[in-house]
Amino acid sequence: MKICPTKVEMRETVRAWRREGAAVGLVPTMGYLHDGHLGLVRLAREKADRVVASIFVNPTQFGPNEDLATYPRDETRDLALLKAEGVDAVFMPSVEEMYGAGGDTFVEVPGLSAILQGALRPGHFRGVATVVTKLFNIVTPDFAVFGEKDYQQLTLIRQMVRDLDMPLEIVGHPTVREADGLAMSSRNVRLSAEHRAQAVVLSRALSRAQELATSAVDIAALNAAIREELAAAPAAEVRSVDIRDADTLAELSGRLDLPAVVLLAVGFGNVLLIDQRVISPDT
Repeated sequence: MKICPTKVEMRETVRAWRREGAAVGLVPTMGYLHDGHLGLVRLAREKADRVVASIFVNPTQFGPNEDLATYPRDETRDLALLKAEGVDAVFMPSVEEMYGAGGDTFVEVPGLSAILQGALRPGHFRGVATVVTKLFNIVTPDFAVFGEKDYQQLTLIRQMVRDLDMPLEIVGHPTVREADGLAMSSRNVRLSAEHRAQAVVLSRALSRAQELATSAVDIAALNAAIREELAAAPAAEVRSVDIRDADTLAELSGRLDLPAVVLLAVGFGNVLLIDQRVISPDT
């Protein structure tokens, strides 16, 4: 497994693979890997001749009061896990290498950046879109794999790729969960034991949403039922419950009559957890 700390090394590595006719897959990560990330790697391994994973904690997607400084890191463990999964190369740039000095260009998808998590975290998705664009330009993959847990991010990246005619496929991977249903996340390690036990309420609320979806439920009533389920966890601070069109993230009203995505953002102490599930009245 080759470690590429610079853009030049990464580009030269991919160019050599291209000369051999290899298809290249990319799995972007911010490190501190868990089985959710490794699921993305395994899917990329199935689809590509060569797999690149990136490890880069991107400062431009963190707000002034967010957890950049405390974001967990363990590069030695990450590299061992990626090597065990058969990853061919890891792109590990520094912030200086990635952004350089005096950079003043950003990529933004205005509509999708301003709603839902974007409204809670102004500037977050501009940072995501910019760094993902840079990764695509550096690695030039045939496809890139992203988790469905960050559903708004996945939807935004798909639109960005479509709108800007980027020559690659975006592949979504279903959310990977712990045995009790909690969505795997690098932030889970920051939960206290009490909060970790209560956090399973997110997956329970999503399961309840699917149960109700089969009965032609009203959107407002569905939202209320989800919030009632979340209220069973005393420490849960519900930041948002949104029920949106599963393809466009447009707002819905009236009866649920098409596939929708339920998007949750719930705080436990100083840890914000997100989760999602696509629900359908036909299920």
